[in-house]
Amino acid sequence: MRILTLLLSIGFMQCHEIRLPPGDPDNGGLFFPEGFEAVVVADSLGLARHLAVNDNGDIYVKLRMSNPEGENVAMRDTDNDGKADIIKRFGVYENKHRYGNGMRIHQGYLYFSTAGEVYRNKLTPGKLVPESKTEVILRDDYKNAKYGYSHIAKPLAFDNEGNMYVPFGAPGDVCQVADRRPGSPGQDPCPELENHGGIWRFDANREGQTQKDGYRYATGIRSVVGMDWNHVDNTLYALQHGRDNMASTWPDLYTPWQSAMLPSEEFLRVKDGTDAGWPYYYYDQMQEKKLLNPEYGGDGKKAGNGHEYEQPIIGFPGHWAPNDLLFYEGDQFPEHYKNGAFIAFHGSTIRAPYPQSGYFIGFVPFKNGAPSGPWEVFADGFAQVDTIINTSNASYRPMGLAVGPDGSLYISESEHGKIWRVMYKGNKKDFGPAQLAGMEQRKSLPHIRTPHEINDNMDKVVAKAGQKVYNFYCGSCHQRDGKGDGNRFPPLNGSEWVTDDKWRLLEITLKGMEGPITVKGQPYDGIMPPHNHLTDEELSQVLTYVRKSFGNDASRVTTREVRWVRRRLKME
Repeated sequence: MRILTLLLSIGFMQCHEIRLPPGDPDNGGLFFPEGFEAVVVADSLGLARHLAVNDNGDIYVKLRMSNPEGENVAMRDTDNDGKADIIKRFGVYENKHRYGNGMRIHQGYLYFSTAGEVYRNKLTPGKLVPESKTEVILRDDYKNAKYGYSHIAKPLAFDNEGNMYVPFGAPGDVCQVADRRPGSPGQDPCPELENHGGIWRFDANREGQTQKDGYRYATGIRSVVGMDWNHVDNTLYALQHGRDNMASTWPDLYTPWQSAMLPSEEFLRVKDGTDAGWPYYYYDQMQEKKLLNPEYGGDGKKAGNGHEYEQPIIGFPGHWAPNDLLFYEGDQFPEHYKNGAFIAFHGSTIRAPYPQSGYFIGFVPFKNGAPSGPWEVFADGFAQVDTIINTSNASYRPMGLAVGPDGSLYISESEHGKIWRVMYKGNKKDFGPAQLAGMEQRKSLPHIRTPHEINDNMDKVVAKAGQKVYNFYCGSCHQRDGKGDGNRFPPLNGSEWVTDDKWRLLEITLKGMEGPITVKGQPYDGIMPPHNHLTDEELSQVLTYVRKSFGNDASRVTTREVRWVRRRLKME
């Protein structure tokens, strides 16, 4: 009898493995621990955010922006080759601000959110696209309108009691009197905390709610995009996006390197009444403690009463942008992953002059509801480059996580709308440190490791690349030494037009200029043609070069700044 049972078990396992489709030869361009494979389910769906997988394997993806064909994508693989062969869009909704984000399946309903609303549809058995009436569960009344509309993404989490959790992000960076203004003090008490900077609990089944119908479950949390309910310890967990630009706001207190590394992205255990300390405190993962923000008298060393606030279970390096969290409850992966936390790090945008960082799927092993080891790199290769100078260099940026009925892990990315399905094909009993070693080595790559304060400063690299652009497009007029020709073409060395106002410099470079000007006290009257044919990266490089060459020592110009000015000038 025992032999028969064993044979049946082996037969079942083999059938289970056979049902898993083959991975792509290159694993969809990604790297995993030994024994894992990946297949690209779909590509080019649009700006994909979070996703969910139904019990029958149907996949649902939330798109960030509105689409006349539908703001949600539904996909089905009918021949089990791992590729979606039916792709349909559905859902066109009227609301004030699009920016879709959340997508979860709960109790037979598909819940999804824009920046302003949380909707749900009852899933129809056997039907890919829901046929039920769309219910509006929550509508944002925009109490943050007087502060602006930042940080209003609405990821979703559900407990075991029929409750839905939704963050209301703080519209300000750190509750200054003048938001993001250098030297502006913080407001105390912070008025934003009345209706924002925390997580609210709602009835998951009640239609037509607004924020006043919810219960403020936690506060002092600036911005949350990734959160999940851990059913092992019956607790909500969330990942906080830390504040921005410490060096540019407080240059006398923080170096560019510190600004790149701080503040920590906090992995928080969130319970009823949790206060994580924003905006008064931030977590320094290198000193392993909460410190006073400079807006409230901090200097990078003062701890104040930081110990009285909720401490993170892990402090990740600054600006990695953790955009989804998923506790793995499947059975396909090795035991090492059971009930552990997968985290999608979307990647940084404001680490200049150091390499941008993140852009991978991390994993934190858990045991008995607590981390049981250091964080790991689970999936990497999304960026397709190891040194990411500008965010635009990254081909893909991880965004959403979901688990299928067979235990496969699904990953979405936000730049093109690519979806991967990750499967384990190895021997689960043999899985251990040896299979993780290769991913541990990836922690030493430039887009993950802690940058060296001097050697990893990328301004010189950007300027060197910009020199080539300068010599080709600019050197013939302004001369390769930047001194101009003394007649028609003004000098760039020591020029107030180059070093004083980068926004004016950007506008001139994009639009061109003609007519009389004065440079270094000398009059010039000529024509500079527009250079809007250059890419954002080329403009970033060449303008950084001229601002840091010829004796100049001004701040760099980023691709993000180029893109912003180009949009303002309506050149896109």
